[in-house]
Amino acid sequence: MKKLRFLAVLLLVSLLAPSITACHGSRGLEQFVIPESFDDSKEYVITFWAKNDTNQTQVDIYKKAISDFEALYPNVKVKFQPYTDYGRIYNDVITNIATGTTPNVCITYPDHIATYLTGKNTVVSLDGLLTDEKFGLGGSEVRFDSPKADEIIPKFLEEGVIDGTHYAIPFMRSTEACYVNKTYVEKLGFTLPEKLTWDFMWEVAEAATVKDEDGNYVVNGQKVLIPIIYKSTDNMMIQYLAQSEAGYSTAEGEILLFNDTVKGLLEKVAVHASSGAFSTFKKDGYPANYLNAGQCIFAIDSTAGATWMGSNAPLVDISEEAIVDFETAVMEIPQVDTENPKMISQGPSVCVFNKRDSGEVLASWLFAQFLLTNEVQIAYSQTEGYAPVTSKAQNSAEYKDYLSREGEDNLMYYDIKLKATKLLLENTENTFVTPVFNGSASLRNAAGQLIEEVNKGVRRGKVVDDAYIETLYKDVSSLYRLDGMGLGDEITKPELGPLPGTAVALLSSICGAWAIIGVYVVVSYTKKRQK
Repeated sequence: MKKLRFLAVLLLVSLLAPSITACHGSRGLEQFVIPESFDDSKEYVITFWAKNDTNQTQVDIYKKAISDFEALYPNVKVKFQPYTDYGRIYNDVITNIATGTTPNVCITYPDHIATYLTGKNTVVSLDGLLTDEKFGLGGSEVRFDSPKADEIIPKFLEEGVIDGTHYAIPFMRSTEACYVNKTYVEKLGFTLPEKLTWDFMWEVAEAATVKDEDGNYVVNGQKVLIPIIYKSTDNMMIQYLAQSEAGYSTAEGEILLFNDTVKGLLEKVAVHASSGAFSTFKKDGYPANYLNAGQCIFAIDSTAGATWMGSNAPLVDISEEAIVDFETAVMEIPQVDTENPKMISQGPSVCVFNKRDSGEVLASWLFAQFLLTNEVQIAYSQTEGYAPVTSKAQNSAEYKDYLSREGEDNLMYYDIKLKATKLLLENTENTFVTPVFNGSASLRNAAGQLIEEVNKGVRRGKVVDDAYIETLYKDVSSLYRLDGMGLGDEITKPELGPLPGTAVALLSSICGAWAIIGVYVVVSYTKKRQK
């Protein structure tokens, strides 16, 4: 009898578990209200999740920022969790939303925040915090030299707006650049134009596919050459559509991706992939490795990856013996119209998660704001081809001195890195972002998947014709659950992706417990009847 009572209690707990989780999760949170003052007498522990580019210098910058912040706010302790991949941060946040254990401050992307917002008051609206007289940007009660709201580059600040509300502040910004082996371009008889076009790049790439009688590529004398390697095919598709003034999506979430301009690009990709002139990071590997080995002519990657590009790159993944000496040109990505250049704005943003204690949220916001100080902004931007997100940092004497010392060494002042940074600074007004909504991350993945599938398909002998593209559209739309969204339907399901392993294990254990309970109850009941 005691066993049956115990099992009954266990059954009751299992039934109540979801509701208990909901009470402690994001659904039970009230909207954050800014406190009148910051309580110095209360101890706060806040968690900070951030990505670093496998760069210990970046980790050290975060740790110093934490130490400096804690010195100003002794009652606040910041627990730092570094990640090497934004996707892992995204998956972990999604998992923790359900249990109410999200981090306090997170380096992330607006596309991901749009999904986090499917929980009620999960992410804190920053509209009031940005301009609060006491604790806002440049506020009177802030204990450090915070930039004012009008000192954040407006174009970058706007990127954190979702459905008319600020949910993120920018941390760093980058764009894409084309790192060109100028030596090989000229060896092929071409002269690099001031502005790169798609047609010029395709033409040079095809010329580079010529081999000698021994099967070596004439331009590099090697058995391996992929003239064009694109790191991010989603960016490739998105930027080509923007340059062509073709549809991608609306701000309301209507899907416009599957159009004739996309079809035209996919047909070009098929032609140049079949000749061996074009490939992608997912298919063949990191562009910088091929570029530095003399096995690529046009390596398209983020400006944040500039320290990996070129014969003298401070960061390399290939042996020193494999590196080929050549002149590297850092250019804007290829354009459809060089008189109206368009390139994507990318880079991490910072969001603050809501908690029951408004003081804890305020401490989190103050730390997030601390990441915008000149010391953090300038130090982090110097690790890669990033640009600070504030005019306060960009116009400082220290940052201007940094930019002026291009090429002094191959570390701090590596010329390719500084050229990539300047490219972004000079083209800030030419950058753009895509609409953010619940589902926009899936749409972005779908855009890149179209190119990846064509690139793989032609290598397997598939013919990319109208029928192939029509089928591809349907398959990719289904894969990323975009069906129906193109009709402007409201998205009602959170874009959570596959369940994390921990969630699967938890659900499996619950199901197993239910099964055992069921068997035990049936057996006990049968025995009782037999008596």
